[in-house]
Amino acid sequence: MASKVSLTRYLVEQQRVNGLIPAQLRLLLEVVARSCKSISQAVNKGALGGVLGTAESENVQGEIQKKLDIIANEVLIEANEWGGNLAAMASEEMEGIYVVPNRYPQGEYLLLFDPLDGSSNIDVNVSIGTIFSVLRKPEGSQVSEQDFLQAGSKQVAAGYCVYGPQTTLVLTVGNGVAMFTLDREQGSFVLTQENVQVPADTQEFAINMSNMRHWDAPIKRYVDECLAGKEGPRGKDFNMRWIASMVADVHRILTRGGIFMYPWDKREPTKPGKLRLMYEANPMGWLIEQAGGAATNGKERILAINPTQLHQRVSVILGSKNEVERVTGYHS
Repeated sequence: MASKVSLTRYLVEQQRVNGLIPAQLRLLLEVVARSCKSISQAVNKGALGGVLGTAESENVQGEIQKKLDIIANEVLIEANEWGGNLAAMASEEMEGIYVVPNRYPQGEYLLLFDPLDGSSNIDVNVSIGTIFSVLRKPEGSQVSEQDFLQAGSKQVAAGYCVYGPQTTLVLTVGNGVAMFTLDREQGSFVLTQENVQVPADTQEFAINMSNMRHWDAPIKRYVDECLAGKEGPRGKDFNMRWIASMVADVHRILTRGGIFMYPWDKREPTKPGKLRLMYEANPMGWLIEQAGGAATNGKERILAINPTQLHQRVSVILGSKNEVERVTGYHS
């Protein structure tokens, strides 16, 4: 790249040159990015910062919280509540929505986030991340939980930040996918890749194989065909990858292709899936689609699902388009 393009410059160009985003959304995304830098610093300190281990509390999902889950959640709330860009926030770690306090001006956007995805990897120094989604608040004076229940196709911005060997911010505002790497010396995110594209074909799949005995027939059929390799019906060998951190798995797919699956299974048959529609599937699904991939729940496009609950769960199949379409076809 001839000259470094900062995240700020990129967003200004999306606003001023391309007319894709208004100033208030640009400012909101810059605040989210600053929050991710703060979380990245906490993650990097690890044991030195006393942030490893559990917090001896549970979130709304009934999951044991890690100390970093709580820290990341607080960082995002405190950074975003006073800027005047938001009306309310919702987090995977909180039962209800967080309305911007009256002492601050209310904006016209809603922010949803999974403050720290891949919590099981925190203590073992494996990549984790933050996922976020931005919606426009419907017109009206009082913000409510109902305002958040919008299909993923209504998102105006979405992205994630992965805390690995590099801290990388991945973003879409509906004009393709861009990646930014944190330059720690300068303290700013720098554009390192534009127009990210997911290859339509792949020889990598990501799924938790330990759940195989609980899968439905279409998923079992697809994975069995992959495992059969060159001698099987697919006529090629596949590699399996599974990091147990959606951010890291999706980042790999955006970088070199692949398919990620976290399907419905028979352990909890009344639940449509494990992952959260609003905090994980919608933002990741939009990023993948913007990069030329596909995202479904096995039967329909994820972004077309009309949510009925803030913490709604969903089956997720996303990644390289031809593979996602094959798995989805097996369901029908």
